[in-house]
Amino acid sequence: MKNLKKDLQAVNKEIKALAKKTEKLVAAVAKIEKAQATAKKKAKAKVSKKAGAKKTAGKKTAAKKKTVVTATDQVLNIVKRSKKGIAVPALMKKTGFNEKKVRNIISRAFKQQKIKRLGRGLYVAA
Repeated sequence: MKNLKKDLQAVNKEIKALAKKTEKLVAAVAKIEKAQATAKKKAKAKVSKKAGAKKTAGKKTAAKKKTVVTATDQVLNIVKRSKKGIAVPALMKKTGFNEKKVRNIISRAFKQQKIKRLGRGLYVAA
C-alpha cells in the first residue's frame, strides 16, 4: 500500500511537471504566432504603399500616352473613310485581322447602328 501511494505521488509530480512544460510551449507558440501576424501586417503595409506609388506614377504617365485604339475602332475608322462602302476582305487586308474577328466587329457595329449595309458584304458608316 505504501509503495502504491509513493508511486501515485511520483506520477502526480511528473504530470505537474509536464503540464508546466506544456504551458511554456503554448506561450512560446502564441508569441511566435503574434510575431508572424505583425510581420504579415507590415508586409501588407509595404505592398499597399508600393501599389499606391505605382498608381500615382501610372496616372502621371497615362497623361503622356496616347489613347489605345481598339480593334473595333480601327475597323469603324476604315469603314467611315470609305464613301462607296467596303467589303470584309478589304477590311481584313487593311487591318490584318482574321475573317472571324472582322465579321464579329461588323455584326456588332451593325446591331449598334454604327454602320449600314449597302449590299451583300458591303458596309458604310451610318
